[in-house]
Amino acid sequence: MIAIVLAALLWGTTGTVASTVPPDVGPLAVGAATMCVGGLLLALTAPRLTRGVLNGGAASWRWLVPGALGVVVYPLAFYSSMSLAGVAVGNVVSLGTAPVFAALLERTLDPPARRRPLEARWVASAALAVVGVALLAATGQHPAGPEATAQVVGSADAATAATASGASAPLGIALGVLAGLAYATYTYTAGRLIAEGHPSRGAMSAQFGLGAVLLLPVLLATGAPLLGSGASVGAAAYLALGPMFVAYLLFGRGLRTVSSSRATTVTLLEPFVATLLAVLVVGERLGPPGWLGLALVLAGVVSVVLARPPRPSRPGAVAA
Repeated sequence: MIAIVLAALLWGTTGTVASTVPPDVGPLAVGAATMCVGGLLLALTAPRLTRGVLNGGAASWRWLVPGALGVVVYPLAFYSSMSLAGVAVGNVVSLGTAPVFAALLERTLDPPARRRPLEARWVASAALAVVGVALLAATGQHPAGPEATAQVVGSADAATAATASGASAPLGIALGVLAGLAYATYTYTAGRLIAEGHPSRGAMSAQFGLGAVLLLPVLLATGAPLLGSGASVGAAAYLALGPMFVAYLLFGRGLRTVSSSRATTVTLLEPFVATLLAVLVVGERLGPPGWLGLALVLAGVVSVVLARPPRPSRPGAVAA
């Protein structure tokens, strides 16, 4: 659980760092670069463990394929969501919907022997956090002003940017929901690979390495502006090494003993941190309902962190 909390804190910095790249660098380039570099690092620094999962036959590939597709979709949808709807809203929608999707995947795809009723405490905690996310997404976050709006959507004309930001917010929220589904998918599939006996490091490295290869064409098509300034190179390097490489090592460690639904609920700390940074650093404003939503998210996450599961949720896992 501690490893998952640390991963969520690292992830919470992504939106603020991404907002510092020049306007000519699109969200697809940032997302593809982050996941490509970070995913390849995960695979190349654990080649034996990665090959072990890739050579696991049909039993491994039935989870690797949807997991890798989730890895491809998540960064493209996530960074686009923040670009269109704002750092705070993009984060809270993307991460806030993930626990619900994760619970549905567990209930639908887990074998009957491992299926168990949802814990009442988890249901209450997740509901509290989701209500907080809904408040944040619906009423809590507002751009700081035309200049900040222009920075978020990458437009040089502030008035046009403000109009575009309001018109594109619903699309940004929809992409956030898609990102939440993708995140829950690769979290669940990694958990299934671990439960079937693969080391957590190998499960994460194989999924993200395969996803990185699939993202290479997107990076080649959109990534040239990333090399145009030291700021964009530095931002991309931090996003690949910190919130991607290190954070997913920690997350994989946590998935050895924490179910995907509990893990994705705990990672609601990410939008909590991202929203605070968006207010304090990026300059986005948070109204009273937004602060209430932030408090509800934190209360729900703390409740899940402090809850003791009835039994280990990943019984066949082995150490990396």
